[in-house]
Order: sequence, then structure tokens, then C-alpha cells
Amino acid sequence: MAEAKDTAVKFVAAFNAHDEKALLSLHAADIRFEAPGGVRLNSTTEATAYAMRWLKGFPNGKMTVRHEIVSGPWIVQEFTMEGIHSGPLEGPMGIVPPTHKKVVSKGVQMLRIDNGKVAEAHIYYDQLDYMSQLGLIPAPALV
Repeated sequence: MAEAKDTAVKFVAAFNAHDEKALLSLHAADIRFEAPGGVRLNSTTEATAYAMRWLKGFPNGKMTVRHEIVSGPWIVQEFTMEGIHSGPLEGPMGIVPPTHKKVVSKGVQMLRIDNGKVAEAHIYYDQLDYMSQLGLIPAPALV
């Protein structure tokens, strides 16, 4: 369990430092990576590029882990992503120009660690909340 925790701490630190080289070194060569919107990736470079696209769109972006559970090689983290959208954000529908809006979004990631690398990652977050904070869709009506 220590390996999973240590690797997850290194991953969050690398993400928050926007350290592409460190992220590359933490993703397994044959990583299984899934994220909302049907994202399915299977290589170190693809998984790292996914993180770097977000960080390019949010140059001051940070991940804060709120809660976590470690069980064997698995670590589950509830996190908050926060940043100002001041760079181009590449997404499935193309590039979203900077909106200069602050986004605070909650999510969960499940990571399986093997030999000190992220071998499997499942990311979950509320896409509608994220897009409404960016002003790309109307905010939902309060009921």
C-alpha cells in the first residue's frame, strides 16, 4: 500500500508542478486510461498529453486531494481541480479559446499502481458543471 500512496503523491506533485517529464515517468508504458467523453488511452504519451492539455488551458491549474482510500495497488482520490482558463483548451470538439473564467470542479480518480507507475487510471468529473463554469453552456436552473 505504501507504493500506491507514494506514487499517487508523486503524481499529484508532478501535475501541480506542470512537470511533463515527471508525468511521463509516472505513467506505465501500457497504461489503461479512461475519462469522461469516451476517452480511452493506452500509452504513456497519450495519458500525459491528456493532463498537459488541461494544464495548457489552465496554466495556474492545481489539483487538491480532499479524501483518499488506499487498498492494495489501488488508490481512490476525491479531488478539486481549480484554475483560471487563460490558455487554449483542446477538447473533443476542437480548441476552446480562453474564457478567463475561474473553474472549481470536483472529481474522483481511481489509480492502480504497479512497480511505482500508474498502470490504470479512471477519471470521473461533472462535465456539465465544468462547461457551465466556462460559460460554454447555460448554468442549470435552480429548482
